Amino acid sequence: MAYLALIEAEFPLLLLSISLIFGLLIGSFLNVVIHRIPIMLEREWNAQAKEILELENDTEVEDDTEGKTEVYNLVFPNSHCPKCQHQIKPWENIPLVSYSILGGKCASCKTKISIRYPSIELLTGLLTAIIIMNFGPNLAGLMACVFTWALISLSLIDYDHKILPDDITLPLLWLGLICNYFELFTAFSNAFWGAIAGYLSLWTVYQVFKLVTGKEGMGFGDFKLLALLGAWMGWQMLPLIIILSSLTGAIIGGALIALGRDKTNPIPFGPFLALAGWIAFLWGQEITLSYLKMTTF
Repeated sequence: MAYLALIEAEFPLLLLSISLIFGLLIGSFLNVVIHRIPIMLEREWNAQAKEILELENDTEVEDDTEGKTEVYNLVFPNSHCPKCQHQIKPWENIPLVSYSILGGKCASCKTKISIRYPSIELLTGLLTAIIIMNFGPNLAGLMACVFTWALISLSLIDYDHKILPDDITLPLLWLGLICNYFELFTAFSNAFWGAIAGYLSLWTVYQVFKLVTGKEGMGFGDFKLLALLGAWMGWQMLPLIIILSSLTGAIIGGALIALGRDKTNPIPFGPFLALAGWIAFLWGQEITLSYLKMTTF
């Protein structure tokens, strides 16, 4: 840590470059997480359903995009082209660089690779660099990076599948409480009540909305997501997070509808909560103080 602090003091541009490159590498892994966790959950649910219904549980599960495999997790099978099954070589998986060299196409069958993959790598790299520049190359910076990477994964999984996996939200909630037990970001009492208030606030809104309309306005994953944000930042940041998420949801949702998104296809709230939470995590106090100064005049 002392060596990294020396780099930060003497060579800030070098630290920025290292943070960006490291973030790009993590972004490549997040692409795997975002793609595979929903498939892993679906297979787990299918296996559980078969067990409950006492059906024959075949360990091999057919999947249109992945083919047939006995072992499927974040490590196996190796990354490959979903069309021709070409095994992606290490030099074909260098963040941003490989995509540019290959012209955005599979090295074997020339099928177009979605621009989303390098976009996630670039986003993760940039946000990682911003985190390190704000918190420094220390334990708080590392934990803030983990927090950021998890929010990226949750946002895109929720956008794609409208689920916020407990496999990510619950460990992240506990990690926030553990960090703040040592007062890394806020006092533990703030974090403790932040987790409780975060969950109960959206749970209450959900119950009232369901009572009035007979419909479910959001999923239980949103409750857990706001709870983990409260665990990382404390209960004081929850009003700001709710306001920011509502504003970003209205603006971005309206823009997507204007661009042709089907109005009958609901937009998940998780990505907006995650975006608002990340903004509040870095600049929440400055935003709150600026607002208070404006209202005093």
